[in-house]
Parts: sequence; structure tokens; C-alpha cells
Amino acid sequence: MGETIRIIGIDPGLRRTGWGIVESLGNSLRFVASGTVRSDDKAALATRLCQLHDGLAEILHATMPHEAAVEQTFVNKDAAATLKLGQARGIAMLVPALAGLVVAEYAPNAVKKAVIGVGHGDKKQIHMMVKVLMPMATFDTDDAADALAIAICHAHHRQSVVYRLAALG
Repeated sequence: MGETIRIIGIDPGLRRTGWGIVESLGNSLRFVASGTVRSDDKAALATRLCQLHDGLAEILHATMPHEAAVEQTFVNKDAAATLKLGQARGIAMLVPALAGLVVAEYAPNAVKKAVIGVGHGDKKQIHMMVKVLMPMATFDTDDAADALAIAICHAHHRQSVVYRLAALG
């Protein structure tokens, strides 16, 4: 029937980085865990990045995912905020890469399309569909719910790639 693949989705942010873990077996998904790594917004930037690194490293060590997916950064009008988000995203990609995981990247619209069926939607729609797809899912913040959506997106995309490769080979 196949092998269960544990996927961590990461929604990077400097204040809060959401994470969500699902297991994928064939077409079925199962909620494993989710949460939020927080940094101290009164600390220096380097300290905050270390806090995100250490928190994500601890999560990966405890949950042992096989694959990782991270949301791509969108550019907004505030260049300084975009740069800081990019630095947090670098940590979100670095930690799983250091753990030996392949890290997939998904645009926000791709995540929305995979979860709610269209590339545009609000957070309420995403959270509702995460609960529909995985009724046992719990999340402490919007960031954790978004991270679960990223993991779901990766599960859907990895399946199409796996099946295409199997058909060729």
C-alpha cells in the first residue's frame, strides 16, 4: 500500500513561526501535531533568529518528519519587514535542511488552491478546510493552522510527483 510519510509544514514569521505535522499514506492524511515557536520581540534580531532556530530544531528532533514544506515569502510595501520575514524564512528552511530533509517551497496561492480549491481566500476559509480535511486537528494560532495547510499542500503535490515517477518507471 505504501509508506507513511511524515511532513512538517512551516509558516515562517519573526514573531511567530507556525508548524504543523501530518502523516500521508496514499490519499489519506492524518493530523499529528501543531504549534507555534515564538521569539521575544524585545530581543535583538540575532537572538530572535536563534530562538526560532532552537525552537524548530527541538520540534524536528521530537517529531522526526521525513519531509518539510515552507511557505514562500510575499513582498509587501514595508521593505524592512519583508527583509526580516525573509531572515525568519531562512531559519525555517535551514533547520530542516540541517536535519537532512528535502525542503519544498510553496507560494501562498498554491497552498490556498490545494486546501480550499482556489488561489484566493481568507484565513477563516483555510482554517475551516483544515478542520474538514483533518477533524482531529488542533492549532493554537493562525500560524499553526497555516502551517498545517502548507503540509497538506505538500502532501497533495508530492503525491502527484510520486505517481508520475511510478508511472514512468
